[in-house]
Amino acid sequence: MSKKVEKDRVGTIFREEEAQEKMEVEVTEVKERGDKDSPVLIYYNWCKRCGICVAFCPTGCLGRKPDGSPYVANPEKCIHCETCDRLCPDFAITGAKDK
Repeated sequence: MSKKVEKDRVGTIFREEEAQEKMEVEVTEVKERGDKDSPVLIYYNWCKRCGICVAFCPTGCLGRKPDGSPYVANPEKCIHCETCDRLCPDFAITGAKDK
């Protein structure tokens, strides 16, 4: 049985020729922090750039890039309220404090 390989900017998707409903996904690194000390973790490949996290951030920690994606504009303002976690429809951001 041969495998068909499709390249994706996120990772590599392997599809079995005879079983299209089964897929095995090999994911590369998808998370990105603004700085090593950034309080917010953003999964950019999951983000649809809706801006909800930026609009509802109570302290103004988050900002928007020209393409609409969020970034940590003011890391010192993050209070780990997790509002971005709760409101993100794609689970693409977390402001939870590292334990």
